[in-house]
Amino acid sequence: QVELSETGGGLVQAGGSLRLSCAALTQTFSGFHMGWFRQVPGKERELVAEITAGSSTKYADSVKGRFTISRDNAKYMVYLQMNSLEPEDTAIYYCAARSAFTKGQFDYNFWGQGTQVTVSS
Repeated sequence: QVELSETGGGLVQAGGSLRLSCAALTQTFSGFHMGWFRQVPGKERELVAEITAGSSTKYADSVKGRFTISRDNAKYMVYLQMNSLEPEDTAIYYCAARSAFTKGQFDYNFWGQGTQVTVSS
């Protein structure tokens, strides 16, 4: 079982930056792949960035070069640094976890409550 809690959302102007943080309540954090998803009302949830248990990363094409995902296993934390934000980045952002033994993004089964990010033009 993993409990996840996100912080760091808010309102920012286009071109600005935000850093999202996710605290994971589990003693086996290092054995999980971690992801950041986002969702806009009426659209499907989208995987924005993922960091594996071994700290390999991947990003959605729409955020490559602007967003950076990282993790601190000692603190049970995962972060999403978002730079050069655009109005199109406005969404609810969710932290998610899946066991390192699972296969892909559809296996995420632990979710935080979400944090709103709003980018004004």
